[in-house]
Amino acid sequence: MDLSNSPEEEEFRARLREWLAEVLPTLPPKPSPGDWPARRAYDLGWQRMLYDAGYADVHWDASPTTRLIFLEETERAGAPYVGANFVGLLHAGPTVAAEGTAGQRARWLPPILRGEEVWCQGFSEPGAGSDLAALRTRAWRDGDDYVVTGSKIWTSHAEVADWCELLVRTDPDAPRHRGITWLALPMDAGGITVRPLRTLAGSAEFAEVFLDEVRVPAANRVGAENDGWRVTMVTLSFERGTAFVGEVVACRRVLGELARAAMGNGRWDDPVLRRRLGRLEAEFRALWRLTQWNVSEAEATGGVPGAGGSVFKLRYSHARQELYDAAADVLGPDGLDLDHPWVLDRLSSLSYTIAAGTSQIQRNIVAERILGLPKGPPARRGDERAFPADR
Repeated sequence: MDLSNSPEEEEFRARLREWLAEVLPTLPPKPSPGDWPARRAYDLGWQRMLYDAGYADVHWDASPTTRLIFLEETERAGAPYVGANFVGLLHAGPTVAAEGTAGQRARWLPPILRGEEVWCQGFSEPGAGSDLAALRTRAWRDGDDYVVTGSKIWTSHAEVADWCELLVRTDPDAPRHRGITWLALPMDAGGITVRPLRTLAGSAEFAEVFLDEVRVPAANRVGAENDGWRVTMVTLSFERGTAFVGEVVACRRVLGELARAAMGNGRWDDPVLRRRLGRLEAEFRALWRLTQWNVSEAEATGGVPGAGGSVFKLRYSHARQELYDAAADVLGPDGLDLDHPWVLDRLSSLSYTIAAGTSQIQRNIVAERILGLPKGPPARRGDERAFPADR
């Protein structure tokens, strides 16, 4: 693992830090968390500013180390999160860049980078959430189109999305992993119904999506027909490998705020709490080093994160929950105040051991792909999102 930065990378850090200090004070106030059209406009506006300043393509065209510097500096400066651009910038865009044709890259990547189009993710289904290979949304070929019927759930940002990265079953007679295809679905196509879902924290960034004989041009297929599982593994490697990097920096910042709050309200006198916060500090330092290791590996293998991303995602999900459990201890009675950001973050942290593949999935990946342990019978494995495309 190479933890050193080149002179060019350090110059990039300094230039980015100077730019952030200049532009962040000029941003308008953040919109209400529940106003997704306004949040879309805000997030796209920030993405356009990044594009005009030459930073929009950091997630794709820069080296993994430069990408890490970008995420570190923007989070430390309190810059806006990617928000509604999450799927496009961190999932669909990298997948299209890695697997799409030249025409697909030319059509879809520039609008994402310029802050003109939003993507959502149509993977999970009511009967196939963690067992992704059990998906039943059907697509059959009719001339130059696929005709799609089925439903998706937990579809991120579907209300305000222009496109959806959609998994469909194109060969119902093939083995479960071999009959899936990855499509780019235009969200303004006829036959689509979007029903928002409200989370425990009160937000509605997820939705159910119902598809009733929706026509999708065959030209929107990324990868070959029935090769969607392999393409999906590329998407999931980005989701688990690099999408949470900025959040590690955010958690370290919150940890410092917790310590200061505890000193201010007298909770710092509790040695159990001090030990807890100290252990979390060590935990997030280790996660940051693991991130650097994963980035070094990606740099050596062409930029696509490897199975080490599952190690990171597994431990980070639980560490984040432990962080906000500690926040509840620091807050005391104020831990019931739903207007406090730490309380809302504590509620949202409960989803992290499910989102982007459950902790059970990650343990299977670590056991089989990193430790080389034998594969168990399919009936016991439980979650097929964990397994390679050649199964």
